[in-house]
Amino acid sequence: MKEIQGELWDYYGKPGYVVLITTNGTVKANGEVVMGRGCAAEAKRRFPGIAKTLGELIKWNGNTVFEPVPGVYSFPVKHNWYEQADLLLIAESCLFLKDRACATPEVTYVLPRPGCGNGHLTWEQVHPVVECLPDNVWVISR
Repeated sequence: MKEIQGELWDYYGKPGYVVLITTNGTVKANGEVVMGRGCAAEAKRRFPGIAKTLGELIKWNGNTVFEPVPGVYSFPVKHNWYEQADLLLIAESCLFLKDRACATPEVTYVLPRPGCGNGHLTWEQVHPVVECLPDNVWVISR
């Protein structure tokens, strides 16, 4: 894992990069996942329909990592939108990302600090969980 500073969306669409957005598992009655704050809200504005697509994926497969839009992966940090981020869920998301990143070393995965911000965790709490990620995973902060 490499720590960088910058803007997450500067990497979207660049060849060889995948952007990850932190998400939760709350699917509303209309079938959309809650994407109300942070990079999830930014993704919802950029990609009409992403909330519905991700909601369907979560409904049928559970709250795990998906690619709802080409070049954008979800990275679950919460079970419900109103809860604090869950370090165990972040660890599970990291396992998936670690496997994917190791299998595709030519791709760089750019992830905001998971669970920090609206997840109400500190980087000091989260860092030990994500430090297992390989060097082609960049954790970005502004």
